[in-house]
Amino acid sequence: MWYVIQVRSGSEIKIMNFCREFLKYEGEECFIPTEVRRKRIRGEWQNVETKLFPGYLFFDTQDCEDLYFRLKKITELTKILKSADRFAPLPAHEDRILDRMLGKNHVLEMSEGIIVGDEVRISTGPLSQLSGSIKKIDRHKRTAYVEIEFMGEKKTIKAGLEIVDKITK
Repeated sequence: MWYVIQVRSGSEIKIMNFCREFLKYEGEECFIPTEVRRKRIRGEWQNVETKLFPGYLFFDTQDCEDLYFRLKKITELTKILKSADRFAPLPAHEDRILDRMLGKNHVLEMSEGIIVGDEVRISTGPLSQLSGSIKKIDRHKRTAYVEIEFMGEKKTIKAGLEIVDKITK
């Protein structure tokens, strides 16, 4: 089960590396979900990978109580997110959606699509499953703003989206 750990923004990688080296047991996984977007750097379009949920890292474990005590070894701020005063894994439906979006490497890859009239049609990539959740598109920045449920709350995330054509009706 995936548990979400809140950490100080900017220290995610440091804490993840510490967890991987000193706290992680066999069969457990600690990761930071990331997303790939295209950015123009010095006049050229390049893929850039950024954190999907800044300030959070994910820990895949079966024993959250033990994880809680292991995290006390970290001097940085860490907090396992709770629901109703108890540690709660990421809800199953959210886990499935994120797992399909992120894949094995926990990276939300770029998607491609077209605009037909006022409708966005995703042809390839992980957003093809979430086209109804896209709230806004910034074609200039090649970014889609997608509303998903995260720990029981609505959250808007940015995802890379290349619009390859626009067809007016």
